[in-house]
Amino acid sequence: MTTQTPTTGLSARAPEMLSVLRIVSALIFMLHGTQKLFAFPPTDQQPPLASLFGMGGLIEFVGGVMLLLGLFSRPVAFVLSGMMAVAYWMFHAPGNLFPTLNGGDAAILYCFVFLYIFVAGPGPWSLDAIMRRR
Repeated sequence: MTTQTPTTGLSARAPEMLSVLRIVSALIFMLHGTQKLFAFPPTDQQPPLASLFGMGGLIEFVGGVMLLLGLFSRPVAFVLSGMMAVAYWMFHAPGNLFPTLNGGDAAILYCFVFLYIFVAGPGPWSLDAIMRRR
């Protein structure tokens, strides 16, 4: 038998903060896609769309938009979490195993934030929540 403690104080705001975490993470993540696809923010390198980096940019942009809106959040977060795990082991870890030395700390952080969103859901401020209420 499980008992739930009443949520009071800051804990009462946890569902909304989950939405804030999702929205802010998606906005920043989406910028990686806009940089690869549209050279915004400005960058010296813009990979071809048919390349691995170009496809990654497409997934970052579309997945970021969907996560920002909270649309199909759990499956999108699962895919993005896996993408970040692959990105770390494929592009960062071969150079050096330590994330602070190989530039992969953001990939690891995104991987686990998205994994958390996959498990916890999008929070109340999402299209998924609106569709669930109808």
